[in-house]
Amino acid sequence: MGEIVNLNKARKAKARDADKARAVENRAKHGRTKADRAVDEAERQRARKALDAHEREDQD
Repeated sequence: MGEIVNLNKARKAKARDADKARAVENRAKHGRTKADRAVDEAERQRARKALDAHEREDQD
């Protein structure tokens, strides 16, 4: 026979694990310095400008 599991505790443990995973993602996403964010924004702007420069003129 299998191990007896308290479903309420299992549900809460699963929720805690999900919260921890979301916290890790948020730290990676928002836990950057202003200089890092500025570098990323400059890279996005450069990429957008390069893409726009290769756009065709005759779009009908």
